[in-house]
Parts: sequence; C-alpha cells; structure tokens
Amino acid sequence: MVRQKGFSLIELLIVVAIILIIAAIAIPNLLRSRMAANEASAVSGIRAITTAEHAYSTAYPDLGYTCSLSSLGPPASGQPPTSTGSDILDPVISAGIKSGYSFALNNCSGTPGSTYQSSAVPVTVGGSGQRAFCSDSSGIIQYAIDGVAADCVSGKLVLQ
Repeated sequence: MVRQKGFSLIELLIVVAIILIIAAIAIPNLLRSRMAANEASAVSGIRAITTAEHAYSTAYPDLGYTCSLSSLGPPASGQPPTSTGSDILDPVISAGIKSGYSFALNNCSGTPGSTYQSSAVPVTVGGSGQRAFCSDSSGIIQYAIDGVAADCVSGKLVLQ
C-alpha cells in the first residue's frame, strides 16, 4: 500500500474553521477602530475650522466670521487669496466631507459676522462614526452621542 502525501478534507476544514473564528473576532474590532479614527479626524477638523474662523475674522475684520466653508478654503486656481477663498483651511475639509464625516457652518449672525457654529455629522451613523460634533466662536467642542447634529447652543456633553 502506497501512502499519499497531503492533507485530508477534515484537516482542511479545521483550518478554514479556525480562520473564520479569528476573522469573526477581528472584524468588529477593526470597524470600531475605524470609527474611532474617523471621530478623531472629525474633532481635528472642527478644531481646524475654529482656528480658520478666528484667522478669517482677524484677516477680514469688516466681514467677521464667515458662514461658508468655501470662503475658508483655497481660492480659484491661480487667484490670490480673497474673502471668498482665503486659503486658510484644508481644501478637503472646505469641500465638506472628510473621513466619513460631513462638515458644515451654520447659525451665523451679525454684520460683521459675530457668531458661527461648525458641525461634523457622520455620513452613516454607526458606520463611519457614532458621535456628531460641533463648536462655536467660544472654541469649545461639544458632541451628541446619537450622531444627530450636535447643537452647541443647547449644550451637549463637552469634550476638552
């Protein structure tokens, strides 16, 4: 009787089962890490918007704060910075979406602009992020646990 070399079907099924068990444990952790990274990026984006708003109001005191992310972003190609394209903020954030979060400016008031509110909302709640973030002219970043647009006026939990 000649002994053939190789693996039996049972041995291969056991290896596949072990790989599937490891994958079932690792994939949820990978998704949680991605959401945590997206949330950290959103907080960083809100901080960048706050810094850009203060720089904009200093550079254009007659206009104050702006209510347009595109005004904080780069100007049209080949043009020098102006109040409609000040080149203060990263072009990705000024486009409105970065790392699974949608960024916006709202609640602007006054002439010159004396207040604003920036917000970052997950594109897919539970997928790209779990929390929504906001900040206003005070510079304090607040968040809503449910992923719905945080309202800085009503005062959610504070992230320092």
